[in-house]
Formats: sequence, structure tokens, C-alpha cells
Amino acid sequence: MLVGSQVRRVAIVGGVRIPFARGMGAYFEAGNQEMLTAAFKGVVERYRLQGERLGDVAAGAVMKHSSQWNLVRECVLGSGLAPETPGMDLQRACGTSLEAAIGIANKIALGQIDAGLAGGVDTVSDAPIVYPRSYQQLLLKSAKGRSLGEKLKPWAGLRPKHFKPVVPGTLEPRTGLSMGQSCEIMAKQWKIPREEQDRLAYESHVNAASAWSAGFYSDLVVPFLGLTRDDNVRADTSLDKLAKLKPVFDRSGSGTLTAGNSTPLTDGASAVLLASESWARARNLPVLGYLTYGKVQAVDFLKKDGLLMAPAYAVPMMLKDAGLALGDFDFYELHEAFAAQVLCTLKAWESAEFCRERLGLDRPLGALDRAKLNVVGSSLAVGHPFAATGTRIVATLAKLLATRGGTRGLISVCTAGGMGVTAIVERA
Repeated sequence: MLVGSQVRRVAIVGGVRIPFARGMGAYFEAGNQEMLTAAFKGVVERYRLQGERLGDVAAGAVMKHSSQWNLVRECVLGSGLAPETPGMDLQRACGTSLEAAIGIANKIALGQIDAGLAGGVDTVSDAPIVYPRSYQQLLLKSAKGRSLGEKLKPWAGLRPKHFKPVVPGTLEPRTGLSMGQSCEIMAKQWKIPREEQDRLAYESHVNAASAWSAGFYSDLVVPFLGLTRDDNVRADTSLDKLAKLKPVFDRSGSGTLTAGNSTPLTDGASAVLLASESWARARNLPVLGYLTYGKVQAVDFLKKDGLLMAPAYAVPMMLKDAGLALGDFDFYELHEAFAAQVLCTLKAWESAEFCRERLGLDRPLGALDRAKLNVVGSSLAVGHPFAATGTRIVATLAKLLATRGGTRGLISVCTAGGMGVTAIVERA
């Protein structure tokens, strides 16, 4: 059965993550499986799910060893959930865990399952390192040989270059550019000043530090390997300190993206528990909010738009589905891949030309209230383990609505490959 008797509301029970850590730091010896299992265990323990069979678990990682082909299922088996709980790996770059949440939510809404877990994990400290394809071919040719001579013959071509490891990178296959280089192009196209980028980064750190001090994250984060809070948050940063940092992606003198206004390479994992209202009530579990809409969109970044501009399209499409305007939200959680990316998107929505020519609107989408943007910090401060960011945001936004009031919040995540994943969370 693909569809049940009725479409149901999807409740966000809550989420848990481990502290996000700078790459090659606190989690240097941890891998994807250890981190994601820890996040799953955090959910199981917090919501008393030991031995519970969930309908499905969906999660993924961007940087993953080939040996982790069944990563999520292995993490489920180590989580404390019933071993009969299935697990599924998926990947949509930086939008992976938000995509996982939307997928689990759809199954709940359509009556296929009653509850499920969505999440994501990534590590740059345990990134898969392989040898060149040419070396692999030598090994395969040798393995195919039937006689000793046939097995040894390929090795006559062995050269020192074959031992040079290939480290995974974040270059776009179609352009050969890194995300930062691509975002530099966007910043120039949209004329985003360095000062505005630094201010957004500063506000992210200030908001995150204040949220940690106020205890906002205390029930959203579980300790892992001795770390109890995100180690990238800089409570003592300042606009002056940020202004002194040199551009890292364009050193020609016209670059504006620095280590301070770009997300750091990060290790971490997050998960969120979704369910039908009846399933949550039967177990006396809270309902913080509802996941109500989701949308994914891609752009032609080779000819038309910047690599990270897809949310500028996805959000208006989702608003049309929901019958809402950009100003109808109490909180805006826009993933800060780079400060410039967020500012380009906001400027696009305020542009009559962009909205008319690219979105088909007769007026600008509008300007959002910046006081409602990333009010407890976002990726620039907290960090960005690629696949883990989406469910971090879902759990954060649901708690914001539950504790600070308001009606609804908007989520936007840009991804590699010119895609964007967006969602709406409404208050319970």
C-alpha cells in the first residue's frame, strides 16, 4: 500500500546531535558509524525507545568509505532500537538529512509507517583516501592472470606515481571549482560587500554563544568523546578580528570569502524523531511541531545561476504550494554555507528583476526580518558536517517554535551540484 486511508500530520518529537567539532580535531579517531550511532543512541535514550521497532530510518553521509555501503542499518543495529528496524542510506550532498526527514515524513503522512528516524553524519577526519585508478587497474590485471607470468607482467608498468593517494575533495566535477570559488563568483555577481559577510558571520557566532550560555542546546546535544559543546563557536569574536582575515578562495585582491565568513570543515552527526500524533501520544512523547511542506529544486549553474542559488527558487515554489508569503514566518533557518550565499539569496528575493525574470513573479518576493534569521546561530558558528546539517536545523527550529512561540519557521539548505532543499515547520 502506497497511500493509507488519509493523509496525516507529521509530528516532530525532537532531535539529538553530538557536538559539532572542527575537522582533524576532537573526533580525529572517530568515523561516520561511531558518530551517527551516538546520535541515534541519544534519540533512543531521550525518548525511551529501547527495543522499539520504528517503521524506517533514513540517513546518509557525503564523505563515506565504500565499506560503509550499509552504514545506516549498521548504526540502527548499534542504537538500542529493535533489530527489526530497517535502515536506508541516501545522499543529497549538504541537504542529505533534510531530504531524509522529508522522505520519512512522507511515509508517515501517507500511512506507510507510524514513526521513523532521519539523520546525517559526516567526517573530514576519517575521509576515504584511495590510490589512483591506474594503480587499481594494475591490481585488477594482475588478479585476472592465470599463470604466474601473467600475474607478474602488469607490474612492469609500476611507477612511483601509482603510490600518490587521492584525497577526496569538494570540487564540482562539471566546473573543477570548489564551493568557495563558486561562491566568490556569486558574491561578485550580486555585489555582496566583505563587510556584510563578516557581519553575518559575527551575528552567527554571537547568537550561537548566547544560545549555549542560556542552555538552549542543553537537551539537543549529547556529549561525545569528551566534547560537550560545539568547538567552533567563538564567543570572543569581533568584527575587527574578522576583518583582519585574508581571503582564501580568491587571493587576487578582489576576493571577499575568508575562513571567518565561510563554514569550517566539520565532523558531526544529528538525528530527528518523526511520528504520527497518535504514535507520540500513545508513548507520552512531546510534539514540538509539525513538518508540513518540503521542496527540492536545482539550477543550471553552468549557464544561468550561481552554484548555491537553488534555494532562491525552491523557497518561492514551496511558498506557492503552502499559500504563504515570505513574511509569514517567525523564524528563518537558512543554512550558512557561506555568509555570501545567504546574502545572495536574500538579495535575489528583494530583486524585482530576478523575481520577474527567473521566478515569474510580478513583484519581489520581499525582504525578511533579519532579527528572525538564525537566532541561535547557524553553520558559520556551529559548523557544517555536510549531511548532518539538515536535521540539526529541523530539531533546532522545532524547539524554537515550542519554547519561544510563533506559528511557523522556514528552512533552506543549499547543496553541491546546484541543488536546494527547503521545508516548513509549524508549531504544535
